[in-house]
Formats: sequence, structure tokens, C-alpha cells
Amino acid sequence: MYQLKINDLSEQEFLTHFWQKKPLLIKQGFSHFEDPLDANELAGLAMEDAIESRIVTNHNNDWQTHQGPFEDFDLLTEENSTLLVQAVDHWHPEAAQLLEPFRFIPNWRIDDLMISFSTPNGGVGPHLDQYDVFIIQGEGKRHWRVGLPDPTLKQFAQNKKLLQVEAFEAVIDCILEPGDILYIPPGCPHEGYAVENALNYSVGFRAPNQQDLLSSFADHVIDTESGQKRYTDHNLVTRASKGELTNNEAEKVKHLIASMLEDDGLFKQWLGKTLSQPKHEMDLAPVEPAFFQEQIANELAEPDTIFERVGGTRAIYQLCENELLVSINGDNFTLPIGDIAAVKLLTDETEFNTNELANAQNSLVFVQMFTILVNEGIWFNANQE
Repeated sequence: MYQLKINDLSEQEFLTHFWQKKPLLIKQGFSHFEDPLDANELAGLAMEDAIESRIVTNHNNDWQTHQGPFEDFDLLTEENSTLLVQAVDHWHPEAAQLLEPFRFIPNWRIDDLMISFSTPNGGVGPHLDQYDVFIIQGEGKRHWRVGLPDPTLKQFAQNKKLLQVEAFEAVIDCILEPGDILYIPPGCPHEGYAVENALNYSVGFRAPNQQDLLSSFADHVIDTESGQKRYTDHNLVTRASKGELTNNEAEKVKHLIASMLEDDGLFKQWLGKTLSQPKHEMDLAPVEPAFFQEQIANELAEPDTIFERVGGTRAIYQLCENELLVSINGDNFTLPIGDIAAVKLLTDETEFNTNELANAQNSLVFVQMFTILVNEGIWFNANQE
């Protein structure tokens, strides 16, 4: 639906020269761009309890943030205001299509699609993000300034929920028009203000930090009742100072902790679970009554049947020594290596035709897993919609 053109660069040239290195203005990255929704539809999403939204206003340099859901939009004034709605790809299939051209970045790195509607001069102020983002201009125009990373820049809180950064020198200063795209790497200060009523689409990427990863891994160790091995010191000898914790003892404790990370099975199970876990709620409708495995097997055997997955689904796999570890929305499944072609259809694509599956080996274990996914509402038979 959307064809991305990164100026005169190939995808690999972009990754080599710009990804996580420097910002890039992509003029007419989407030619003849058509918005997948309008401001009224976006406002409708912001009224839903399950969808994260906020309105940011800036009247006379008084920055205010208001959390949704919203019953009305009196706060969205004719100027100096912005409505932001998170994870719209979870709820709006047409908007979710905007993520597809960016899947030359691995699936597990893609986070969600945030959409904003701003009235003239509306924005969230100068700020830093610690993740990559592509900002697509839809309806209207927006003035953007982007700088390079500068560790001396000071951040400050305009209010408890709005962190901004002090004035910075811009290396990109431009007005985006429909179809233009701005790529901003982590740590680059940036600010954008609507020139006229404007829609913007932000494709964000995950970049977990060490604290998040270690905390999540510790939770997994506890949940799985792993890490039961205790500290031992069979070769303990007397020492002159009873109060000393020796370097050797410290190293043994470090090794005790590190040995859990070196447990490949434990590590990959945790990694698949945590990296496939959606951050936001999804528009899932579990099947009632649930399908039997035989029913799903029959549907998969039918030619020209299209199965689609709902927006926001996170599907990844890891190659293990003798098996595949498939992780979907925080759940792990172990499959035979022979199912690799079928697994790629599920994880590489947002939909597949059963004709493709007919050419790929799929085991009873695969069918069992897919039955669970269909019954949970993650995949569905598009021919029956």
C-alpha cells in the first residue's frame, strides 16, 4: 500500500550511513501520500479507555499535559495544542500498514505507530528520544528542527509528564509536507510545530536499556523458579582479616550470576518472551466457541485462504540447536526445525496465503500452535470477514 523511497539510497545504504548515526530528511518518501485516517477518527480512538492518549497545550509558554481518555476535546484549541494517540496500529488496520515499509528493520525492534494531530503552533516542545523514529508528514505542514547529539544539553521538566531540552543548534531546519519523512536517531534533540492543522505519524523503535533487561530477566528467573544454585567455597582457608571480601570471592559471586545468562535455554526463553511482549493493549477478540485443532488443520489445507494477524502482534523466532523457539506476544512455543518455512510466514509477514503454506512443511505441533493463536484472536481467516 505504501512504497518507501529513501531519497536515492538503498535500504542497506541508509542503514550503513544513517541508521543510529545521523538524522535524514527524506523528501517525498511516500509519494502521493494519503492519510489512513483523519483527525475525527483519531479523536474517536482517544475516547477509548484501552488506548493511551494525551493532549499537550502551550499557551503563553505554559506547557500542560492532559491524559486521556477524553470525553470531549475542548482542550484541543484552534492553536497551540496537540492530540497524541499511542499504538494506533493495534486498533486501526489501515494505519497499521504504515509500519510495513519500515520492516527492513528487524520486527523485534519495531515498537508501534503513534499518531498526532496538531493545530497551528502545536507541538510538544524541544526534546530528546532514546530510540530511533521515522516521522511521516500527513495532512498539513509542520516545521521541524533537528540537532546532533550533544551530552552537554540540559533537560528539564516543564511539568511532571513533559521532559524538554534547552536550545540547540539545528542541522536540519525544514517544513515537512505530505509524504515527507524525517528520520531521527537516538539522542538527537528535535522540535516540531504545526504550520497549519497537521497529522503526523511516528514509527518508533524499541531500545531496552540494561536496567530494563536485567529487571525483566530477574523476573523470569523468579517466575520459572530458576537460579537455585547456591554459592559454595569448598576450598576455604583461614585469613588474617575476617572482614575482607576477597576479589576471588567477588568473582565467584559474579560467575554465579553470569552462569544464568550463559544458560542458553533459560536466556532464549526469556529473550523471546520479553522482546515479543506488546507494551500496549491489543484489539483481540478470542474465538467463542474455540476451534478444534482439526478444524484449523482443514482451513490450512484449503487453497487460497488468507490468514491475517491483528495489528500490534509481535512475532519473532530464534534458531536453537535442534529446534525453533517461536515467541508471539509474550508466549513461547517450541517447534521442529523442519517448520522453519511455515514459521517464517507467520513472523515475516502480516498475512499469508494457505497456498504458500502448502509448499512448506508444517507439523502437528505447528497446527497446534496456530490453533491457539487463532483461538486467542491473534490470527484470523480473512476470507470469513
